[in-house]
Amino acid sequence: MNSPLVPALKEWAVVCRALEEGRQMVLLRKGGIMEYKEGFKLVNSSFLLFPTLEHQSFEDIQEDYAHTLGTALQANCDGKRDLSICAEVSDIRQISNEHMLPRLEKYHIWSRSYVGTRMKYNPKKSMNMIILRVYKMSHPISIYIKPEWSGCKSWISIEISEKEKELLDHSQPVLDDDRFQHIRSKILESLN
Repeated sequence: MNSPLVPALKEWAVVCRALEEGRQMVLLRKGGIMEYKEGFKLVNSSFLLFPTLEHQSFEDIQEDYAHTLGTALQANCDGKRDLSICAEVSDIRQISNEHMLPRLEKYHIWSRSYVGTRMKYNPKKSMNMIILRVYKMSHPISIYIKPEWSGCKSWISIEISEKEKELLDHSQPVLDDDRFQHIRSKILESLN
């Protein structure tokens, strides 16, 4: 019997923490080096979040959240990752005007300079602003990292057991429905 393969989006460990805490609801993506030509593609509308340890620095995180970076970097550095959250895409918008980005600052943890740098990367491509509905599992799924997952690519496939799939299927929203809808509407209004 084959174990299910589940899509996972690679994201900074500190961002995964912010998503899990309800501090962040949006992702701003253009794609990694391996996706330069095509840009970021949203190939799955629901997925696990895979915390990565690469490329994170204190300068790239808003000052009020930078203190969590050390903890995020210490976790999962033994060849394994604990996956504790999954997400569903609520909305996606293309942002091609960098003057829109400051309006989104309170909905993510990245610094203004980091977001500006990402916006300038691959300038022919728009920035994808993705609103996520994040869910937390009652117990994390612990997996060993495979070599083929390395590199600057957004998507990987993770094999999980039936028991782990049940954890995924019974995960609970990080934000209740009213709070999520309220913040979602504020984010979308900020883009008008």
